[in-house]
Amino acid sequence: MKTHKILTLAGDGIGPEVLAEAVRFLKRLEALGLARFEFEDDLAGGASIDARGVPLSPETLARAKLADAVLFGAVGGPKWDGKGPYHLRPEQGILGLRQGLGLYANLRPARCYAPLAAASSLKQELVEGLDILIVRELTGGVYFGQPKEIVTLEDGQRRATDTQVYTTSEIERIARVAFELARSRGNFVHSAEKNNVMRTGSLWKETVTELHAAEYADVTLHHILADNCGMQLVRRPKQFDVMVMDNLFGDILSDVAAMLTGSLGMLPSASLGAVSPATGKRAALYEPIHGTAPDIAGQNKANPLAMLASTEMMLRYSLDEAPLADALSSAIEAVLARGLRTPDIAAPGTTVVGTAEMGAAVAEEVANILEVAA
Repeated sequence: MKTHKILTLAGDGIGPEVLAEAVRFLKRLEALGLARFEFEDDLAGGASIDARGVPLSPETLARAKLADAVLFGAVGGPKWDGKGPYHLRPEQGILGLRQGLGLYANLRPARCYAPLAAASSLKQELVEGLDILIVRELTGGVYFGQPKEIVTLEDGQRRATDTQVYTTSEIERIARVAFELARSRGNFVHSAEKNNVMRTGSLWKETVTELHAAEYADVTLHHILADNCGMQLVRRPKQFDVMVMDNLFGDILSDVAAMLTGSLGMLPSASLGAVSPATGKRAALYEPIHGTAPDIAGQNKANPLAMLASTEMMLRYSLDEAPLADALSSAIEAVLARGLRTPDIAAPGTTVVGTAEMGAAVAEEVANILEVAA
């Protein structure tokens, strides 16, 4: 049985609490004799700034490059807001990992579990059965373009510049990911941009169109303006299957999609790099998108399900453990069907539990599912 090497970076706020539940689950798999893991723990974000003076040390990045996958909690919080230079803020920890590992493809599923359909901000009939996969380009665009600066002009005004920049190859590789994933799902892709006002949007649309015609004509392609896409997500979300977009629009629209599922605490993500020709492996990082939630940190109130769903994605995309991933997905649904809820998704008639209790319930349910299957 292969040993999977996992680097855990808990980060700040509720990061350590939710990551602990993912590790608990993986250790339960070990106890059942179903998998083997080697865990290495390290620091990122504010925790790394406090201990080492930087949000991501070169040593941590080196460990990430050697791991089979990285499990990441969350970074940031009021303690570090507006303090220190821009390049030493906690968020630079995750940006540094994305850039250093070449994690250009961010997969953000927005799935509405049946027991949570009534918890969505939208009418239940609009979200029942919802299953969207947003593919976000992660290492280009306005977050990484140069120049990125604030300068003082001769007249005393200050001017801020963020540069949106994309190359054909960057667009092609993320579109290729979206088309390949669509073939295993509903076989259609929406590509979102702003070609009407942005030159990068024009190049994006042209490049995706040409790639589609050359290699993926069997997949249905729809182009959609990003602002209209946001409107359609709350108007008729089930029209979407796979959605591909740039870094900025992916960041914004995936958070919109998250609320369709009932809570940001339900949305996982996977960030993937290119497959290495030498090893056949790809760098990968898995994290919930809910942030550090400092107002509830340390109170056993955080929802660990996005972290556990991120672990499911890790089992599926990095560790070649699809049956275990399927069992984890089924366990999350089963626990929700039993009425267990953390405070963010609580509703009348449900049982409110804490972070640890929810994590333990999912781990136990997975054990039951796998023992039955065995």
